[in-house]
Amino acid sequence: MRDDEPGTVDTGTTADRLGPPAGSREGNTGARHTEVLVVGGGFSGIGLGNALRASELTDFVILERGPAAGGVWQSNTYPGCRCDVPSHLYSFSFAPNPDWTSTYSPQAEIRAYLQNCVDRFGLRPHLRTGTEVEAARWDENDHLWHVTTNDGPWTARVLVSAVGPLTEPRLPDVPGIDRFRGTIMHSARWDHTADLTGARVASIGTGASAIQYVPEIADRVDRLFVFQRSAPWITPHDNRPITDAERERFRARPLRQRIARAKVYAAKELLVLGFAKRPALMRVVEGLARKHLERQVPDPVLRRALTPDFTLGCKRIVPSNTWYPALQKPNVELVPRALREIREHSVIDADGVEREVDAVVFGTGFHVTDIPFADRVRGRDGRLMSTAWQGSPRAYLGVSVPGFPNFFMFLGPNSGLGHSSMVYMIEAQVEHVKNAIHALRRSGATSIEVDRQVHDAYNAELDRRLAKTVWELGGCRTFYQDANGRNATIYPDWTFRFRRRAVRWRPGAYHLATAARPSDRNPATTGGPA
Repeated sequence: MRDDEPGTVDTGTTADRLGPPAGSREGNTGARHTEVLVVGGGFSGIGLGNALRASELTDFVILERGPAAGGVWQSNTYPGCRCDVPSHLYSFSFAPNPDWTSTYSPQAEIRAYLQNCVDRFGLRPHLRTGTEVEAARWDENDHLWHVTTNDGPWTARVLVSAVGPLTEPRLPDVPGIDRFRGTIMHSARWDHTADLTGARVASIGTGASAIQYVPEIADRVDRLFVFQRSAPWITPHDNRPITDAERERFRARPLRQRIARAKVYAAKELLVLGFAKRPALMRVVEGLARKHLERQVPDPVLRRALTPDFTLGCKRIVPSNTWYPALQKPNVELVPRALREIREHSVIDADGVEREVDAVVFGTGFHVTDIPFADRVRGRDGRLMSTAWQGSPRAYLGVSVPGFPNFFMFLGPNSGLGHSSMVYMIEAQVEHVKNAIHALRRSGATSIEVDRQVHDAYNAELDRRLAKTVWELGGCRTFYQDANGRNATIYPDWTFRFRRRAVRWRPGAYHLATAARPSDRNPATTGGPA
């Protein structure tokens, strides 16, 4: 298999080859210690690592459970995997890539970009791959996090979750899933050793991943049954190759690429008017999507099955020019019903119709609002974060939670977007977390924790704004909603307003304290100057 094929990775010079990561050292308990322990080596972990090094804080370690950095772009290798945010906006603002080959980047290019950033930012010595966090516990006596991993224990003054919301695949609770004797996989864990050529395949789900991989495999398989519980809105895709001349201009004049990025950002931000301010405006975009459906699907019966019954924007909008044509291929059948049961060699739909298949592919998304990492983190009172949330995750700026000192997360509750680039939000949260860490170090204190009243007021404001958005008024049920029906995913306002609020440090939003039994690991005196 070539290096540029899906499923392969270039691990480069890994942390294991270099020895212990920078900043790690043995603590008094025998555990390795670092001042800042970052969990996750995707955009968030890389962005924070770069910010810490740039501010001369070098005592940090990034734990990545995969074989290399890259986050979701390392683990998602399904056929056709591509970002649906334009390339110039889906990259760090401080590290533009003039070499994107298309206006919407494929997975392999994004993975290569992130791994290049690891080396470009000098993060390789800080990165430890193949290391998964199993549990984390806050010690109120010495104000340290005690972290258990598959590679031994760690202690850290500050713990940062950079695992992201699209990390843990979600499989539906379908009877018989364990007894299927053919090939079974989730799109985020694509099995490239499984040859689907000439196979009968059931694809479950019609979200963003399925809409990309179904057209890619349709011509290879013998039969493809696409199970659709709810039809998504599909808009025309304006992806195109970026010419050699354009790339040369971006390399010669970086300002051109910054201007291109600014134009894309402005165009995407205008969608906030329909999403969050006046949902009725979404009918304009919905009209474009309807025309796209009418042009590509002449059969009125199929077109009716593919027409959503909710306002465009209520669920994730997906661009594609190949989804509708794929569903009309002679060997593809749309099953506009849910999956009811799986047997040894077949699948059963909600109407009881049985179809024999050799493989089942789940394009059923991820655990988003039921954040898996929250089941591993215990705060001051020993409670798991998931228990403290009681089914409705909340955080200040999607970053910090009362009762969990010295803990920060990226892309936490209500910092997701339905219209623009998550990298933009990550950069804002990077500045906030960096400022919090430096505030702790400058003060000489040993813990920093968000004020509960500030946290509660912020989330009450979010709820008021969410009540007027298309996500609440659009008539759909979506993965944005948590177990209690609250939208715990989306930020319902202009992203520049979020950035301004996150970057501007408010000392009154956090409490500083000193441990009753301070350890000898003082952030004011180790890990580089503040």
